[in-house]
Amino acid sequence: MAEEEKKEVVGHINLVVKNADGAEVQFKVKYSTKFQKIIDAYCVKKGIEDQALVKFVFDGARLDKNLTPKDMDMEDGDSIDVFAEQLGGAAATAATTSHWGLGFRV
Repeated sequence: MAEEEKKEVVGHINLVVKNADGAEVQFKVKYSTKFQKIIDAYCVKKGIEDQALVKFVFDGARLDKNLTPKDMDMEDGDSIDVFAEQLGGAAATAATTSHWGLGFRV
């Protein structure tokens, strides 16, 4: 049994990277491939020049670029979600909330 597990970890894994629109890009990588390489390839394929504009999430947790599918106990066919990074965070004011008619003040 230990040999079978070792083969699975040493081999390749098929991963699906899916954006919010449902568009998918498939990658076949080694279990030991760092996520940075997958992220770089996805961004090149999708024409994303600034990786800070997107975040990659697996099972609700942001991916660490230095980890591997083996580190995350991923299985063949698992999906990685890609989201636009939310930027900003300015305090809400009457001018910014009046559009919604909420009338909140900070």
